[in-house]
Amino acid sequence: MENAILVNTDGGARGNPGPAACSFVAHRSGKVIYKLAKYLGVTTNNQAEYQGVLLALSFLSQNPKAVTENNIIFILDSELVGRQLSGQYKTKDTKLINLLTHVKLLERKISARISYTVTTREKNKEADSLVNQELDRQAAGFTSLEE
Repeated sequence: MENAILVNTDGGARGNPGPAACSFVAHRSGKVIYKLAKYLGVTTNNQAEYQGVLLALSFLSQNPKAVTENNIIFILDSELVGRQLSGQYKTKDTKLINLLTHVKLLERKISARISYTVTTREKNKEADSLVNQELDRQAAGFTSLEE
């Protein structure tokens, strides 16, 4: 989509809960403008999915020059989290409510229209790959690139 930043996000836990990581890949005009993965420690899959969105929103809110477009479209492969973020599903879990609240606070710091869409895992491979690379790095005893 023209005049939009596309942000693929992902989160995953090996075990549920288990060691978890999240990531995002931001694209403008088909080119990667930034990507990042972060190890989260032990958490659930859904919490890791939210953390991927928060990681991207934190980057975008701290780097306003990166947001030259009026639209930011988040693309997630988690139906639950994507639909909660877009208001289609209610959020009942206390920890997810807290994460959703944090997302909405960060959204207000960004001067762009933000929307969320759900895709298949196959169409979210780049963000998924970053999550798995970060989990593999932690399992091998290496520290996160974020640290």
